Amino acid sequence: MLKVVLIVLGLTAGLWATIEVLLRVLLGFGNPLIYIADAECGYLLAPNQRVRRLGNRIEINEYSMRSGAIAPSPKPETLRVLLLGDSVANGGWWTDQTDTISEIMVRQLRLQVQNLTSDSQSGAKVNYSDVEVLNASANSWGPRNQLAYAKRFGVFGAKVLVLLLNTDDLFASAPCAEVVGRDRSYPDRQPRSATLELLSRYLVPTLPARQLAAPAAESDVVCCNLEAIRQIQKIAVSANVKFLLAVTPKRGEFGDSGSRDWEIKARERLAELVEREKITYIDFLPIFNCAAQISTLYRDSIHLSPQGNQLVSKTISRQIVAVFSPKL
Repeated sequence: MLKVVLIVLGLTAGLWATIEVLLRVLLGFGNPLIYIADAECGYLLAPNQRVRRLGNRIEINEYSMRSGAIAPSPKPETLRVLLLGDSVANGGWWTDQTDTISEIMVRQLRLQVQNLTSDSQSGAKVNYSDVEVLNASANSWGPRNQLAYAKRFGVFGAKVLVLLLNTDDLFASAPCAEVVGRDRSYPDRQPRSATLELLSRYLVPTLPARQLAAPAAESDVVCCNLEAIRQIQKIAVSANVKFLLAVTPKRGEFGDSGSRDWEIKARERLAELVEREKITYIDFLPIFNCAAQISTLYRDSIHLSPQGNQLVSKTISRQIVAVFSPKL
C-alpha cells in the first residue's frame, strides 16, 4: 500500500513539474510584469523588467516605459518623441515589443528622418539622422496618471510629446494605488509558481479593481480629465516641445448604435478644448470609419489589432513629419 501511495505521489509530482515547465517555457506564466504603487501616478510598471508572455517579448526600462534603456537626453542628431498613453499605446501582454505603436513609429519615421529638421537652442538648424519613440504608458492609465508621470519625469529632451488616448479615457477616474497587489491585473510580486498564477488569474474569480478601491465620487470626471490634458499640453509648451493629441474610438462607436450620448458630449467638450487651446489633434473616429473593414482594426472592444496599430502609427508619424519637414 505504501508503495502504491509513493508511486501516485511521484507521478503527481512529475505531472505537476511537467505542467510547471510547460507553462513557464511556452506561455510565460510564473513571471508576470510587476507593478509598484505610486502616490501621484497611481501605479507604475516596476523598472528594468524583461519577460515573455504567450511568446511576446515585453521590456520595461529604468523609467517604467515600455521601451529599451535610454539616456536621460537624446543625442543632438536624434529626434526623440515621447508617447504618453494607456493600454492601447502600451500594447499589453498580447503585443510583442516590436509590434507596439511606438516601435512601429520608429521604423516609419526612420524612413524619412533625413528629411526632418528643427531649430536648436542656439538657433541653428538640426538635421536629424535617427529617431527614438519613448513609450510611457500603462494599462488603464488616464490623463491624470499621464500628467503625474510627466510632472515626475519631464519630457526627456523630446521634441514631440504625443498623448494617445481612447474615448474611455475621458471618463477615467483619479489615480489610485490601492489596486496594486490586490487586483490580479496589477501584481506586486512574483507568484509562487506558474500553475498557481494560471489558477488565480483565469480560474478563480476576483473582484474588479473598482470594487477593491472605489474612488471618491467626482461631479464632473470629464472636466477633470480635460484639465489634465490641458496641463500636459502646458508642460510641453513650457519645454518648447510640439504637442500632439490623438484619440482612438471604441469598437462600439461604429455601426448602427454609434457613440452613446455621454460619449458624444465628452467628445464635443474635447473638441472645444482643442479649438480653444489650439491643440494639434488627430481624431481617429472618422479615420477608422473610412477603413475598409473596421473589425480588422480591433482585437477587442478597445485594444487594437496589428492592423490597427499600423494605421495609428502611420497617421501619427505622418503628422510628425509634417511638423518637422522643411517648409518650402
